[in-house]
Formats: sequence, structure tokens, C-alpha cells
Amino acid sequence: MNNEEKAFNRFFKQLKIEDQKPASGRILLSEPFLADPNFTHSVILLVRHDTEGSVGFTINQPSDTKLNEILVDFPSTNSLVYVGGPVSNESLFYLHTLGNKLSGSIKIQEGLYWGGDFEELKELVASGQVSETEIIYLVGYSGWESGQLEGELNKHSWIVTDISTENVFSGKSRELWNELLTLKSEAFKIVSNFPEDPNLN
Repeated sequence: MNNEEKAFNRFFKQLKIEDQKPASGRILLSEPFLADPNFTHSVILLVRHDTEGSVGFTINQPSDTKLNEILVDFPSTNSLVYVGGPVSNESLFYLHTLGNKLSGSIKIQEGLYWGGDFEELKELVASGQVSETEIIYLVGYSGWESGQLEGELNKHSWIVTDISTENVFSGKSRELWNELLTLKSEAFKIVSNFPEDPNLN
């Protein structure tokens, strides 16, 4: 742990941040010096958190790849694929606002859903019933075994907060992390401007 990381840990403890309990529909914001490059300035939406573990998707890392480049038989769309996480990164997942329009959807919070029947989704897209602002396509996810996420929270690796459905589909990257961090606490404003590499300070 370098000096900047030690300073952040002291700073975090002094803030006495409340409500750090993870739950489906809540957000994990990576702390600014998290060593794992997979999670630099990540905003992860938890879609499952129970006694068996946790599952989440990074929602602020759009790639330069369009969905039709990896799924040539999918109806034409300009949607980009997001890097959802390092696990199962050959599998496609989707977050959306379609609700009952797509059978098998799992409700995450008001107006926000996960998954659903893939063949039905293709039909909806082909018939123009799905706007590109209503859905995010992701490859990969992040997963934690039972108790693992709580252990990382105890080490201040993540800051737990909430997010509106609108912000989930905002298309923002680093700036979404900054905004949500500042909304959690004004004291985090200085933290949100830390460089990705603390050695640049």
C-alpha cells in the first residue's frame, strides 16, 4: 500500500460514511487507488446480492465495438457493447427498461430490469420497439462469493451508493463515477479529482 492509499484510508475512516450495505439495485464505486485495472473508476450496478454471493455489471465502460460486430445475426442496431466485468466475458447480458414487454425480465429497481428472453428481444429490436436509450448490452460481469464483497467493503475498496434508472443509461464513463462519488458526500469532491495513477501527483 503506497502513501496515497494509506492517506485515502485515513480520510475514508474520518468521513464516517453511513449506509455501506450492498443490495440489488445499489451501486459500487471503486475507490480511487484500487489496484485492479479491471475496476479503475468503475461504477458497478449490483443485480444480485444474497447469502450465496453477489453479481454486478460495470455500467460506465462502453467499448468501441458495436453489437452487430459480435452478433452478426442480431437485428441492426448502433448500440455499443459495454465491458460488464472480467467474468464470463464471452457471454452477453443486458440491462433495460422494457419491463413486461420482455418476458423473463428481472426487476432491479423501479423502471430497471435485467435479462429476459433473447429471441423475444431480437423480435422487439427488429420491429423498432426498443430504443437504443432503453437498453445496455454488456459482455462479462463481476462476481463475488458469499462474504467476499463484505470483506472488500471492510477494506474500503468500494463505496456503496444509489443511482437513478436515468443515470444507468446516461452513457457516461469517468464522469459518472465522479458525479456519484460527489453525490454520496461533498467531502468526496477532492477524491473524485485524484489521478488514476497517484504517482502523477
